[in-house]
Amino acid sequence: MATTDLLTTTTHALQNGLTSIPLSTAIENAGTWKQELLQSGEPALQDISRELGNLESLLSMGSAGMDARAIGASLSMLGSQTSQAAASAPSELRASLTALADSLLRAGGQLEEAQ
Repeated sequence: MATTDLLTTTTHALQNGLTSIPLSTAIENAGTWKQELLQSGEPALQDISRELGNLESLLSMGSAGMDARAIGASLSMLGSQTSQAAASAPSELRASLTALADSLLRAGGQLEEAQ
C-alpha cells in the first residue's frame, strides 16, 4: 500500500473513533506502518516504528489484558513523534501527517483519562 493511501486510511479510521476499529485491524495497521517506517532508514521514523512495536504488543494482549492508559500513552507518544516528523516531511504529506498526529494525540488523551 502506498504511504499516502496508508496515511489516508489510518487517519480516517482514527477519526471514526477507536471503538470503530477492530482489534485485528489496529494490530495489522500498526505492523504495516512499523515495516514502512523501518525501511525508511531515517532515525526519527525508526523511533516511531519502535513505538508502533510497543503499541502492537499492548494491543496483542487481547481485550481481557489491555491497559487503556498504556495504550493511550503509546498513542500520545506516536502523536508527538508524528507531529515532529510532519515538520520535516515533504509538503504534499505535511497536512495529512499533522491531521494524523492530531487524531493520535486526541485518541491517546481520551484513553489516558479513561478509568
